[in-house]
Amino acid sequence: MNKNFSALNRSQYINDAQTEEFDLLIIGGGITGAGIALDATTRGLKVLLLEMQDFGAGTSSRSTKLIHGGLRYLKQLEVALVREVGRERAILHNNAPHLVVPRKMLLPIIEDGSLGKYSTSLGLYVYDLLAGVDADEKRSMHSKEAVIDMEPLLRDDILQGGGLYFEYQTDDARLVVEVLKTAIEKGAIALNYAEVHDFHYAEDGTITGVKAIDRIRKKGFNVYASQIVNAAGPWVDDLRDKDNSLTGSRLHLTKGIHIVVAYDRLPLQQACYFDLPDGRMNFAIPKGKVTYIGTTDTSYQDGINRPPSDVEDVEYILDGVNNMFPSVKLKLKDVESSWAGLRPLIHQEGKSPSELSRKDEIFYAPSGLISIAGGKLTGFRKMAERTVDVVVKELYKDKGRKIISCKTEKMALSGGDFEPDEIPNYILELAEEAVITGINEKQIHDLVYKYGTNTPQILSYFETDIRTNLPVATRLLFAELKYGVLHESVINLCDFIIRRSGRLYFERPSLEDLYFPLLDELEQLTQMSKQQKLAQLKEFEQEYEAVINFKEFA
Repeated sequence: MNKNFSALNRSQYINDAQTEEFDLLIIGGGITGAGIALDATTRGLKVLLLEMQDFGAGTSSRSTKLIHGGLRYLKQLEVALVREVGRERAILHNNAPHLVVPRKMLLPIIEDGSLGKYSTSLGLYVYDLLAGVDADEKRSMHSKEAVIDMEPLLRDDILQGGGLYFEYQTDDARLVVEVLKTAIEKGAIALNYAEVHDFHYAEDGTITGVKAIDRIRKKGFNVYASQIVNAAGPWVDDLRDKDNSLTGSRLHLTKGIHIVVAYDRLPLQQACYFDLPDGRMNFAIPKGKVTYIGTTDTSYQDGINRPPSDVEDVEYILDGVNNMFPSVKLKLKDVESSWAGLRPLIHQEGKSPSELSRKDEIFYAPSGLISIAGGKLTGFRKMAERTVDVVVKELYKDKGRKIISCKTEKMALSGGDFEPDEIPNYILELAEEAVITGINEKQIHDLVYKYGTNTPQILSYFETDIRTNLPVATRLLFAELKYGVLHESVINLCDFIIRRSGRLYFERPSLEDLYFPLLDELEQLTQMSKQQKLAQLKEFEQEYEAVINFKEFA
């Protein structure tokens, strides 16, 4: 089957999938499922992935947007976890340098804070040692005066000094898509809006396939595979329950929210990881014209499709920021956007949400269903490796075939086939070529740090757009949307504005005049019906309002 990731070919892929027998069927199109699809495909397996929403629409688009080693997990003595995810940062940076970008993080040391001067210095040293960081990214310790110079907004009456270390910033939803694009280039099939609602079984009770619904065409279909992996994140236990195998370990869902304010309202000189009055810690991270802050960590038991940002959680974050940066005096009205995500952690009796381990766990069902849960965004590649190791052992155990080991450690992701230090020159070269079209270097910069070496394809769509009466920025946005439809399975407006481009969270004030023209353009690209267009408009406007309409606790 000749495959790409075009939304226009999606119906054909569903039809073709019903006539094939797959080695592996993955349920869940977040970062874990995407990582499994890539790992399995590169080991020679025939892979199908089904996602009931859009790719990354659950937990994997609602993180702190960091590929980080989890400094706070050292306090919980999870040394092996810190070592693994710390080293994974470097691997992901090499494989996707356009999406995994190192940046300095300031850790202020305060009176009666969670870490003192010596424990901070030792902790950051051990953190660097475990992660194997390069010499130019090793931690440095600084006096109170130096820290104030670095970040004048910090509260100075309790400040004692600080540490400077490196974390890696990412776009989590784009990382999911780039992993999937790479898997598809290697031969996988991935379908969004394909919801698994039941299973097929052999007479002996072994799971053989799934019953699914194409949520776009409103049609059911069946697919079959030798092995089935449940990587559905917060929905993992729901599928285990359908399989009648929900025994032993279970999930403990915790919610984390983030808020976004205009950079002018919190004009930090660099990212900070700072203490809150209750002993927890939060990030505050500048990003272009905004600064985003988070996160909370509370147990969650309500509906998991659209977890809300509660006003109490938003005010908790605002209070923490105002405590550490007292001159800014942020208020609820300053919040331009927010997002809430659920962490599918493994329940541990008697532990609070912040104390729960971030380790992943694989569950084995009598039916043969393999489920994977827990873990961190940073560790997805190793989670995938462990899961596919189990899959191939099951596939080959009676066939005498040699088990192929994981191949993804040094595999560039889609858009990432250049060295990290080549990116500035790459941007300059594209900008010089594009200057005649009216596109400026800042626009090229923004595209490259989303799409990497796939950026020229977007520029080609721009150049072939004959609507020269439109503003350059509008034509470029339409070219980006066209790329999303033809190469990233963009089905609806939310897919593009929220997950492929991140604009809802980080550029919401600019969207008021953009989303109607974008929907008109999407209508032309996909030939959607008027009824579908109205449904998409309603869905987007609900999301558009939800990020600033905070739920009150009952």
